[in-house]
Parts: sequence; C-alpha cells; structure tokens
Amino acid sequence: MTAPTIDVHAHLLLPEIEAAVAGHPGLAEARDLDARRNGQAALAVNGPMVGARVPKLTDVAVRLAAMDEAGVDMQLVSPSPNHYHYWADARLADSICRLANEGTAAHCAKAPDRLHGLGLVPLQHPELAVALLDHALDQGLRGVEISSHAPGPGGTPEVELSDPRLAPFWARAEETGALVFLHPFGCTLDERLDRWYLSNTVGQPTENAVALSHLIFSGALDRHPGLKLLAAHGGGYLPTHIGRSDHAWRARPDARACSREPSSYLKHLYFDSLVHDPHVLRELIHVVGADRVLLGSDFPFDMGTDDPLAALRSAGLPDHDFHAVRGGNAAALLNLA
Repeated sequence: MTAPTIDVHAHLLLPEIEAAVAGHPGLAEARDLDARRNGQAALAVNGPMVGARVPKLTDVAVRLAAMDEAGVDMQLVSPSPNHYHYWADARLADSICRLANEGTAAHCAKAPDRLHGLGLVPLQHPELAVALLDHALDQGLRGVEISSHAPGPGGTPEVELSDPRLAPFWARAEETGALVFLHPFGCTLDERLDRWYLSNTVGQPTENAVALSHLIFSGALDRHPGLKLLAAHGGGYLPTHIGRSDHAWRARPDARACSREPSSYLKHLYFDSLVHDPHVLRELIHVVGADRVLLGSDFPFDMGTDDPLAALRSAGLPDHDFHAVRGGNAAALLNLA
C-alpha cells in the first residue's frame, strides 16, 4: 500500500476553448458530423449528462471531494476529448492547444500534490505537434492526449497514427519521456453506429484497436521503442483479439512492416483498466502484463465508473497485481514519489 491510488483517466472542461472556436467556419460542419455519427437520441442524453457533471469537470474543490469519496489519491487530468477540434486550421489549432495546455496546468496547480495534467497537440497539423508538445511540457504537464486519427487539413489524406508526418512527434515524445494518452473521439463507421449509443459502446473500442494496429503494423514502435503510450478503454478490442493480428503477421507478407509478432508490442504499451468486465480485465493483464495496466475511471462521465477501486477488486487479482494497477504502475510511469 506504499503507492498512492492514481486514476490516469480523468477529464477537464475548459470553457475558454469553446469560446475560442465559437463562430469559426468548420465548427457547425463538425457538429453536424457529430450529430450524424451519434444520432439524435444520443445527443439528447449527452447534453443533460454533461451539464450535470460540469462542477466535477471544472471546480477543483468538487473534483477533490469526488476523489476522496472514491478513495483516489491522485488524478492524471486530460482535457475532455470534445476539445480536440481537429477541424481547425493551423492558426486556430495552435491557439486551442495552447489554451488547453495552460488551462489544464492552471487547474492542476490548485492541488499540485494530487493533480497532474496532460495537454493537447493538433493531430491534424503534424507540423505543429512537436512545438505544442514542448509547450505542454513547459507548463509542467506530463504529456499530451490525442485521438485515434484526424481528418487531413485542406482535403489532404487523413492523419493516421502511422502517418510518416508524425514521426518527429513520436521522436520528440520518446526523447522527452512525455506520456501520450490515446483517447479516441468519434468513430468513422458513421451512421452504422447512430443508434443505441453504438457510436461509443462499439465505436470507441474499435477506434482504439485500429489506432494501435496502425502504430504496431507500420513499424512505428520499432522506430520508437521508448515511447510511453497509454491507451484508454483497455486498448479496445485489440488486446483480447491479438491472436488474429499475430496470425496475419505470420501468414501474409503485406502484414510484415513490423519486425515481430504484434502481440509482443503490447507488452511495451500501457493500458487503463476501464473495460467494465472483470473477466476482460484479467485477460488484459494476462496478455500485456500486470505492470502495463493502470487504474482508469473516465471521470466523471457516465461511460466511466464512479468507483474504480471496486471495479478493480472485482477482478480478484493477486495482491501484488492489484496494488500495481491501483497505483504502483502509474507512480513509476509518471515518476511520482
């Protein structure tokens, strides 16, 4: 019990970002796309759900009280993914990320012994990513949060995590030891998922699996073996279905851009524990190792958990593994005493 209990998946709302994007061309189009992908029924639920949680997302005192109730000593706080705004042009994207970095740092500075933060980089503008990663680190943040992909600016191809244009960003993150938190927002399966909240329940784990597969199969993790990458939602479908990826690597020459079986790379990544099923959590730990899973709650949203420790206990892990996931792994990864 020497390590604190650390929740690595907790979010923050920054009204100054939404004020900065208001009225800009592209915002209405992005919201229309979001409506298409989620469906009207989901949007009708999302508004009141987020509204009821604004105090936890903005007020440090309310956040700390909720952490105390859940038995959480520290949080790694990242901007709510609706702040990505990957539709923005280069100038606006730079402003958004600087506001996110500075706002997150200011929020965490109100409780520096309990809150640590992540900033943003504009995935749609890879040429800006290094400078804005450095900006986040200059604010005292531990790294940055990214989605699973971004639309290409000016009609250029989409930016996947395997995109060669991101190579300088991966190199800089590796060099600095910055943590990169992979948290998808939205799903490109579009209207196929616009009912029953499939856009999130199916879309998010799909996006995680696709994004991680791009990093693995492209050889990006061969080129950046020291990269610290943390995948939300337990890495989605990939860890529990990695055998199919290994088979493809063995069977097909077009799946051999990486140097070894895909499953081996999972042991060099990090994953949060938010999988909503004790059997899946045990399997995740079996596949990636108990030293690679960190406590996560998705605080304070409804697709998270209000009691991450109870969810962790439900997996019935050995004491050593339980305490590693509870906080030991995060303390080591974030260099926390």
